[in-house]
Amino acid sequence: MKMGIAGTLESNDAMITVKDSDALIISVKSIVDDFFHDAIVKVIEDTLKELNIQKIEVICEDKGALDYTIKARLVTAIQRMEKCL
Repeated sequence: MKMGIAGTLESNDAMITVKDSDALIISVKSIVDDFFHDAIVKVIEDTLKELNIQKIEVICEDKGALDYTIKARLVTAIQRMEKCL
């Protein structure tokens, strides 16, 4: 199984894990989930749309990261997954 990880579990960061999948699966665990769950999911969905990726599993463990940080971590995790053999 191909997998990529980017980020940390430090404050104001996010750890993004991506895996091969037969469907689009997005899981978000955040310290600000009650307030920003939908916004985090939207950043992930928009980024995947930009990259033309329709089938992937994304696990986001957020510690209060801003949108651009989540996007950067997601792109990096996908690039790392693509390098896996």
